[in-house]
Amino acid sequence: MATTKTVSKQRKNFVRQIWIQSALIVMSIFFMLPLLWMIVTAIKPLDETMKSPPVWIPSKFQWDNFWSAFSYNSKDLGYIPFLVYGRNTLYVTCLAVIGSVVSNSLVAYSFARIPWKGREWLFGITLATMMVPGPVLMVPVYALFKEFGWIGTFRPLWVPSFFGSAFNIFLLRQFLRTIPLELSEAAKLDGASEWRTFVDVIIPLARPALVVIAVFAFLWAWNDFMGPLLYLTDQQTFTLSMGLQFFQSQHTGTPWNLLMAASLIVVIPVIIVFFFAQKVFIQGIATTGMKS
Repeated sequence: MATTKTVSKQRKNFVRQIWIQSALIVMSIFFMLPLLWMIVTAIKPLDETMKSPPVWIPSKFQWDNFWSAFSYNSKDLGYIPFLVYGRNTLYVTCLAVIGSVVSNSLVAYSFARIPWKGREWLFGITLATMMVPGPVLMVPVYALFKEFGWIGTFRPLWVPSFFGSAFNIFLLRQFLRTIPLELSEAAKLDGASEWRTFVDVIIPLARPALVVIAVFAFLWAWNDFMGPLLYLTDQQTFTLSMGLQFFQSQHTGTPWNLLMAASLIVVIPVIIVFFFAQKVFIQGIATTGMKS
């Protein structure tokens, strides 16, 4: 009887897993449809991009669409210097990632591992800043950067990352509080300073959470459109998000195949970063507890 019940339970679990996996596959297909459509449109002839019903398999695969979208020397068609925009975006993104990792790790370490008067009170104020809507700060922050003379430069896009983010500080603080205090105490007994404990003990153990913050910072900086729109004034300083918008607005009739080709190339670095950081990224999300 026990064996029969065990077999029946295993069969039910097997059927349930099949249903769950099937549902996940169907949902993933729906989520992949926009990306698949972008890929297909990027290699279509222009006359097939707006056909109804949609053409999923092009009559001719135009792989040169990718080169055409980025051939900014073609003055007769007025294409955009995407390579320049790519360089600008990479510059801003690298600085934003470095700033986010350095500043948030330092602040989170202080909130999580160093006891000092008013720590919890100040941490509550830090969390409260997440409730302030972005549009409320847009005008005063712009006025501040204008007083600094930073309008038209890259500084407004990466300097704020060196001052921390409430969400990232909270995320990293929760992770650091899961690391046993005994490790820090042992390091101090061996003569390590607070800084040496932070660098040699905490940072290696916090690598999953730091990767999460780095990926978030990369995605935000790489895809940011509002920041460049507000602060950049010269076309030679535009980022890729601005370049795609400028590409579309330059033509009375948008060449959707070229726009999708350019968009696909812009998206590829994001996919590559997430692919290589996926394991550590998921580990960081999974192990970031809600310890009070």
